[in-house]
Amino acid sequence: MQSSKPKNIDEYIANFPSGVQDALRQIRGVVREAAPEAEETIAYDMPTFNLNGTYLIYFAAWKKHIALYPVSAALAESLKADLEGYKGTRGSVHFPIDKPMPLELIAKIVAWRLEENTKS
Repeated sequence: MQSSKPKNIDEYIANFPSGVQDALRQIRGVVREAAPEAEETIAYDMPTFNLNGTYLIYFAAWKKHIALYPVSAALAESLKADLEGYKGTRGSVHFPIDKPMPLELIAKIVAWRLEENTKS
């Protein structure tokens, strides 16, 4: 979907149709609210938030979903009931692009990642 490699999150978001842009902005807002001290960057060609010298959260829009990374085994187990019904990979969760973004769940994931980040 992207036409060029983005230099920042604004450029990344601008490469998508308006509905996808809205979803990406919502996710960005949730992360910013939960982790205002996190630094925005691009890593692996995806919007990334760094904290304490490591990746906190990164996300990417795909054809049919928006993926949120990383999702550790401990996080997946702890939020198992919340994540039920969402697909993903071993290290990610996928939110369908044609449905409202589960912002409360995304906030829970960010909170969990913040806790993991401060322990490492």
